[in-house]
Amino acid sequence: MSRLVVFDCDGTLVDGQAAICETMELAFTSNGLAAPDRHHVRRMVGLSLPYALRELAPDVSDEQRHAVVEAYKTGFRDLRQSGGLREPLFAGIAELIEELAAEDWLLAVATGKSDRGLHSCLDTHGIRHRFTSLQTADRHPSKPHPAMLEAALVEAGVAPGEAVMIGDTSFDMEMAVAAGVRAIGVSWGYHEAQELIDTGASAVADTAAQLGEMIRGPA
Repeated sequence: MSRLVVFDCDGTLVDGQAAICETMELAFTSNGLAAPDRHHVRRMVGLSLPYALRELAPDVSDEQRHAVVEAYKTGFRDLRQSGGLREPLFAGIAELIEELAAEDWLLAVATGKSDRGLHSCLDTHGIRHRFTSLQTADRHPSKPHPAMLEAALVEAGVAPGEAVMIGDTSFDMEMAVAAGVRAIGVSWGYHEAQELIDTGASAVADTAAQLGEMIRGPA
C-alpha cells in the first residue's frame, strides 16, 4: 500500500524568512504604506498571498492590496532572477527526503508559494524529482482549506489514512485535520509548538531525524 508524506515548504523544508520579510516590506513601502511588523509577516507565512494581505492590511482598499500583492510577486521574482534569493534547506531535510524516497514513501508539497516559486526553490536544491505531487496557491484556496492536500492525495492515489502532513504553522495542522490526514508539526518554523498541538498536530519534531521517526511511527 502506498504511503504519502506531504510537506509544507517555507518554514518546513526551507528557511526563507529574511527574503519574505524584506520583500513584503518593500512591497508595502513602494505603494505608500507603512511596512508591517516582521512578527506579523512571519505569522502569515503559509497563507496564500492575497489572503495574507487581508490579514496584514485589513484597512486598505482592495486595489491597494492588489498592488501590494503584485509588488511582492515582482520583488520576489527579481530577487530570484538576480541570484540574491536565499532559501536554504533546514538541517537534515535533504537527508530525510532521500531516506524516505529510498523507503518507497511517496512525497508531495502543499504550499502557499506560486508554481514558479516552488519549482525554482526545489530545482535550486535538486530535489524536485523526488516529489510525486506539487500543490500551490496558484490552483487552490489558501490554507487551511483542504483543497491542495486533497489534490495531493488524489494525484498520489493514496487514502487519507495512509498520509501524513508535515508543517510549521497552525494553518498546516488545520488543513490536515480538515482532510482527515495525520498531522506532524516542526518546531523550527513560524508558529509555536503548542499552537501546532492545539490545532491538530499529533506530535512536534525538533530535528529532521526526530521527524523521520515520527513519520515512520504509528498513526
